Amino acid sequence: MKTRARIATWQRLRQQPTWKLLAADNAPSIAALLQYLLLDAERQLPASLLHERLERELEDLRGHGHVLPRAAQAYVAEWLAAGWLERRFPDGASEEQYELSTQAIGALRFLGSLDASRSVATESRLALVIQQLVQLARQTDGDPHSRLAELQAERARIDAQIAAVSEGRVEVLDDTRALERAREIIALADELAEDFRHVRDDFQQLDRDFRERIIDDERQRGELLEALFAGVDVIAESESGRSFDAFWRLLTDAEQSGQLEAAVDAVTGRGFARKLDRRERSFLLHLTRTLLDRGGHVHDVLQHFARSLKSFVQSRAYLEQRRLHQLLKQTQAEALKLRDRVRSNEGIDYTLTLSSARLHSLSRWRLNDPRTSQVDGAIVRAEGAAITLDSVGELVAQSEIDFRTLKQRVHTLLADHAQCSVGTVLQHYPAEQGLGSVVGYVALGSRHGLRVPDRFEPVSWRGEDGHERRARIPLLYFLKEKRDELV
Repeated sequence: MKTRARIATWQRLRQQPTWKLLAADNAPSIAALLQYLLLDAERQLPASLLHERLERELEDLRGHGHVLPRAAQAYVAEWLAAGWLERRFPDGASEEQYELSTQAIGALRFLGSLDASRSVATESRLALVIQQLVQLARQTDGDPHSRLAELQAERARIDAQIAAVSEGRVEVLDDTRALERAREIIALADELAEDFRHVRDDFQQLDRDFRERIIDDERQRGELLEALFAGVDVIAESESGRSFDAFWRLLTDAEQSGQLEAAVDAVTGRGFARKLDRRERSFLLHLTRTLLDRGGHVHDVLQHFARSLKSFVQSRAYLEQRRLHQLLKQTQAEALKLRDRVRSNEGIDYTLTLSSARLHSLSRWRLNDPRTSQVDGAIVRAEGAAITLDSVGELVAQSEIDFRTLKQRVHTLLADHAQCSVGTVLQHYPAEQGLGSVVGYVALGSRHGLRVPDRFEPVSWRGEDGHERRARIPLLYFLKEKRDELV
């Protein structure tokens, strides 16, 4: 490949989530948090649990000097937009589920490989290459004479080994070579387990492609619809589906599974296996269950896509999607006709009334507790006071903090700023209630903002007597992503 073509390839890959994660300014912190939360133990977490655990880790890191000023929800939203997290809503779940994307897992695996200590060329890897090549050459050879010669040579080798074992001469690998081969097998099996994510992504893309063909592709639509109406499982019958089905049948074969479990028990019982670290031993002991669990998840996804695609066609839901797609294409065509006559910034004397409903993630909802709104129903007769309505208004203005006005000012300021401190707000809006306004901003920042530990900020304001006063308050930031909470 020429240099220019290689540069173009690297520029395209640089825009992918894998490269962006490796090149991020705080990549060590992000990678460590993602691996701890969604790779080392559980692979999927509900939104509430992910936010809680991430917030706990962030507080611990801040206590050790790491600069991570944002809230857990803000980091999760950023990682989701960057393509490092995937968000799903499984059937029957009460909230969203988060997991690492395939690109993020690839970046973490690459970082792990940099830290792993392995020689450049090992005997076990070379032996694996030679074994696979010899087996491939044997299985693709159609000459019966050469196949017969190979079988006879193999029989002679086996007879020689039988004679040696009968005489008590058994050759075994030394601990160093056995440990090396065991770690190569563990690395290969770990990569195999992660391949299930790629298989699942392939099925998701296949499901989207079939739906797009049903809705848009006039040439292939009829053939695909006829197959679905005839009951053909087009996803399972695809190339990816047949490949996974063959792998799944091999994995669930009783004889193969029995041989695998027996081999794992035998290897873990050898003396050299005690030199493996705890993670390697745990992975080896649970290898069969890990492969079955991850393969079973992909199998369930395959069946779900097949059923949902068939239901999508049989329920005639695709007709609605097709009609909507046609209307969008017609609208785009009409807009293209007007692009030379109407400028994009030209007024059209039409007001579009938007809905007042605010859409939020389900994880931000909180159940209503009726006990918080209960009031004492007893009625006590009070004596009338000799005061006027104006005097009551003055007392209220002096004794109560006008939180509504304070919230509106912070909400307005965050429209043009990503974040602002209490001092910044006081620079734009004077403290009309004096110390009461400062106390109100601090209370709002504690509830809706982010406090920087062990950091303080000097503020000043002018009291009702005209004298300027100063104070040193905790450093609090109002964040733009929490702007809606101040409405």
